[in-house]
Amino acid sequence: MIRCTPISILSLVLMGGVLTANAADDFDEAKAVTVFAFDSISIPYSQNLRLEMRQPIRHAENPVVKRGPSGAPDALGVQFYGSIIKDGGKYRLWYVAFDDDTENKVASARWRAAYAESTDGLNWTKPDLGLVEYKGSKSNNLLDMGGGPWGFVNLKVLKDDADPDPSRRYKMTAHVYFRSQRRLGTLLPFVSADGYSWKPVHEVESVKAELRKEDLLLPAIHFEPSGGLYRWEGMFYACGQNALNATRPYQGRVTRMYRSPDFVHWLPTQSIGFVREPQHQVLGAGRSLEGEQTHEGISVWNRRNVLLGVVGQWHGAKEWRDITIDLGFVLSNDGLNFREPAHEWTFLKRGEDGTWDQGGVLQGQGFENIGDETFIYYGAWDPRHWKDSPARGGVGLAKLPRDRFGDLVVETAGKGRGDYQLPKITSEFVTAAISVKGAQRFFLNADGLGPEAALKIELLSAGETPLPGYTSIIRQSGFQTPVAWQKNADDLPERIRIHVTFEGKRSTDIRFSALYMQPAK
Repeated sequence: MIRCTPISILSLVLMGGVLTANAADDFDEAKAVTVFAFDSISIPYSQNLRLEMRQPIRHAENPVVKRGPSGAPDALGVQFYGSIIKDGGKYRLWYVAFDDDTENKVASARWRAAYAESTDGLNWTKPDLGLVEYKGSKSNNLLDMGGGPWGFVNLKVLKDDADPDPSRRYKMTAHVYFRSQRRLGTLLPFVSADGYSWKPVHEVESVKAELRKEDLLLPAIHFEPSGGLYRWEGMFYACGQNALNATRPYQGRVTRMYRSPDFVHWLPTQSIGFVREPQHQVLGAGRSLEGEQTHEGISVWNRRNVLLGVVGQWHGAKEWRDITIDLGFVLSNDGLNFREPAHEWTFLKRGEDGTWDQGGVLQGQGFENIGDETFIYYGAWDPRHWKDSPARGGVGLAKLPRDRFGDLVVETAGKGRGDYQLPKITSEFVTAAISVKGAQRFFLNADGLGPEAALKIELLSAGETPLPGYTSIIRQSGFQTPVAWQKNADDLPERIRIHVTFEGKRSTDIRFSALYMQPAK
């Protein structure tokens, strides 16, 4: 269920990208506000338009991060239950490494936090960090996690430049183990000054790679907490999966979020963030593996006050050998309630049998705009081999044209035929009201424009009265095409709406993807 609340800015910030050739030289992605074509909260009003979502294309040389040789810390697995962020001119990757030391019977102790980096997002290296001894040597890429033999399954990293304490600049939520009567997953947050050496937010003790029960930050339940990590309206959220009872009954795993005001104290109450429609039909006791479910929460791309997310689509069965996992796409305008722009739509399908990502794909928190492309990183795990635990894939890459997750196009199905011709209907949309502070510049992300295909962009008051001097006709395709007005956008009212009309004989060629707004210099 979507909680409909007033929205002051219907937007998301373009993080970490590089300007394209047709973009304005002074486009500032760190300050840009974006209205996406697929965001029905940002674009509540439309007529004669249809949404078409796009599936990303796998990189030809996947996986871009491969397992290490025999004897390496990641010889058995490079598991992208991890994060990628652009930081200081390079792309930094935190992931879970599995070694091939089968003599060590404490499996979780063999699952360690590791690191890689890249200058272009395609070619990755595993630097010799010299921090942790492994098989008698510190020549490896393992992270110093504070001395505890923590068993990592999933981790997410957030850089928090707003924290005044430089020793807490990097934050990590990790899924570690607690064993009582059965395997249980729980949350252990870490902080770091540099992203290499970490320490838990509490002084905790471990026993055989497990946390003591008294050191748990959350109740001793099976919550896998590190599907996503984000900050929203001053609170930190750890997003993951859990199949325990909720206030309403659901089938199997659903997405839950726990929150913290300071990253140290985590509140025991939680929210249900996303439930797939088939999960409203509860199959009953003893059937927890079956049915359509969510998997491992939502990995989030925080684009200011809109969150884009990738979630696991668990295709259940009675036996592990028949379970598979694809990836879905969701978004949220309030930080709590996620929804699908297209019902039960598969964003990235698992690989075919015989490929490195066969059987199941995993959402890592890795999204980057690089040049004219959007990079989406993902992992692989074949759940059909749960018991024999084969080697676990690596980090894969799928790509879209920059920010073109979905497009609004002219709907042609209602034209009518023969003698029965419907009146011409304008193809248009109007955004919700957007709060404006100071002078603004506008940019368009659209394709199919030309002499006979144009987008007319008008600024309206919050009451939908046209603002004189703020109408523009755009005929140039591009990812960041500047929008020019007759007047300077320095005397706009505090709240505006944007009215976009598809025009021209070839208006059916137009694909609208996004509209950006940023403060003028």
